[in-house]
Amino acid sequence: MCKKGSKLNSIIKGTCPRCQEESMYESKNAFNIITATKMKETCSNCGLRYMIEPAFFYGAMYVSYGVGIAFGMVAFIISKMFLATSLMTSFIAIVATLIVFYGVIMRISRSIWINIFVSYNPT
Repeated sequence: MCKKGSKLNSIIKGTCPRCQEESMYESKNAFNIITATKMKETCSNCGLRYMIEPAFFYGAMYVSYGVGIAFGMVAFIISKMFLATSLMTSFIAIVATLIVFYGVIMRISRSIWINIFVSYNPT
């Protein structure tokens, strides 16, 4: 399911969608707010330009909204259902989750967005 050549592999690992050999991001640490969204210009293996057109990743904002909702729902379910906290505490858990996982959410969103337009090509 998550083997090399699948879009899911590229999305989860944050690798080049065409060759899936190297990371699209300069830093491996997705939790560093300053460097989490800094991307390389091109793939050194296959030469794919990640910024396909000017402002290409603005479309990832729409994907980011959905991914953020998913993270928030998981935080709510864990805090409200499993930990039996109050509604206010659940809200704080959602906000804290979105802040802590900001870099991860942005990376997943950008990976999903570029994988919509670029297919795997092993050559």
